[in-house]
Amino acid sequence: MDKQAVREAVWDAFETGDQARFPFPPHDRIPNFAGADAACDRLTDTDAWAAASTLKCNPDAPQLSIRRAALRAGKTVYVAQPRLRDPDPFLRLDPEAIEADSDADIDDATTVSGISTHGTPVPPEGVPHVDLVVAGSVGVTTDGARVGKGEGYSDLEWGVLSELGAVDGATAVATTVHELSVLDGPQSPIADPAELPAPDAHDVPLDLVVTPERTIRTETPYARPEGIDWDRLDDDKLAAIPVLAERAPGRQ
Repeated sequence: MDKQAVREAVWDAFETGDQARFPFPPHDRIPNFAGADAACDRLTDTDAWAAASTLKCNPDAPQLSIRRAALRAGKTVYVAQPRLRDPDPFLRLDPEAIEADSDADIDDATTVSGISTHGTPVPPEGVPHVDLVVAGSVGVTTDGARVGKGEGYSDLEWGVLSELGAVDGATAVATTVHELSVLDGPQSPIADPAELPAPDAHDVPLDLVVTPERTIRTETPYARPEGIDWDRLDDDKLAAIPVLAERAPGRQ
């Protein structure tokens, strides 16, 4: 199987079952799922959560409760702008600033539209060391492999921040998913997990996989990428992402 076949199998399983939640359809996105709040609660019980003062979290619906829980716990949250399209591609959600803003509250500020309204744009150099990265996932394995929705921005965000030292070996990487997304689990839509594709060199492995039912500490054997894999970026991709264009070898 290739990664797109894995995605389609997971999306189809959500579509035909009763586990998908708004927005619909689950295809071509990080699928929202029944029990996302329970998975968030499990994540907040981990040592990685307790130790984190700064998070980077994806903006998708199933991680909404995580963004809210982080701000309510006094943690600063960074969210990447869609497709890294802005020269200042990260939005900072500061719980103290939101609390001081009479026109904002945490529930509003953590929605997709609220992040854009209340987040403060910052360049990659403005992101401090990130203690915990929460990534959205379509599929995962219990040894830490992750399949996203196929655009590759989560791994690019890691690459940019890795080159600046904002993420490193001390940064925990987690995801929350439904059991349907655990590709080698009992509810997996993949008939033979042995057919799953191996992670690519630029894929960021997971330390924690959290579902509504369990917390999996992956002890992942996969190496973390260090920096940006420039060889897989064509001119069109570089031109569309200012922070990459200005850092590309030979273009500074």
